[in-house]
Amino acid sequence: MDLITAIAASLSATLKRPVRIETSQSVSGGSINSALSLETTAGRFFIKINKAHLADMFAAEADGLEALKSTDAMKVPRVIALGTHAGFSWLAMEFMDLGGPAHPARFGEALARLHLQRGDTFGWQRNNTIGSTPQCNTPHADWVEFWRHCRLGPQLEFAHRDGAPRALIAAGERLYEALPAFFTDYRPEPSLLHGDLWSGNWGFERTGEPVLFDPAVYYGDRETDIAMTGLFGSPGREFYAAYDAAWPLDPGYQVRTTLYNLYHILNHHHLFGGGYATQAQRMLAVLLAELEA
Repeated sequence: MDLITAIAASLSATLKRPVRIETSQSVSGGSINSALSLETTAGRFFIKINKAHLADMFAAEADGLEALKSTDAMKVPRVIALGTHAGFSWLAMEFMDLGGPAHPARFGEALARLHLQRGDTFGWQRNNTIGSTPQCNTPHADWVEFWRHCRLGPQLEFAHRDGAPRALIAAGERLYEALPAFFTDYRPEPSLLHGDLWSGNWGFERTGEPVLFDPAVYYGDRETDIAMTGLFGSPGREFYAAYDAAWPLDPGYQVRTTLYNLYHILNHHHLFGGGYATQAQRMLAVLLAELEA
């Protein structure tokens, strides 16, 4: 049995009806996974595929998608099935017909509704991944300690192992110790987050409804999601204005934007190398200068 036949069998079992594949087409799945669009007798499905040893990555993604979808804050693809076969793991979801007209204000309002979903602690019920990098989600009562031990600290360890410049590591260690200074007058609450909200992980249906996908879900400071929307592309002024009207951001948000996006730049250095170390060093210099201002 080949992979496509195995996926069809799993879809049939889940949907409790025979599913026959009519066409299979490769589509963009991001930089981590390959992906297929399957036209079947039961409709159209989006399939993400990777190596079998990454099956838990898809299981965690499925949990995150279901958590986001349960809020009814905005459209999220429904998880249909997941599994492994012949050295591969896969995740099957409903196909979202993206490419519709952008409605940034609608997106901003919907994201504020999502962030109003609160948790008791910072973290998540399981670890997941950011890209393909393991992401620690051990619950913490204190946000600074969560960010230290589950976000900044692990990325500094990766940077050290990956041969990042000593100056970057030294600056990162200084920031690690000084983190409380960025939260003297700000006490974030645990909001349900998408967790990886760059422009490649949201879109608009043909109806104009905003859609979220490819999450790295956890409960954390809502500012982290907002910060990442401006890191690799931006939804635009209307988005930020609508979000702020629904739930105003703290005045210190702009400074913490650099802090929160540093995590993703360090992760890109870990995954892709290149000039991300230089970018991380610049961000660290800005943050450390802020402490001395």
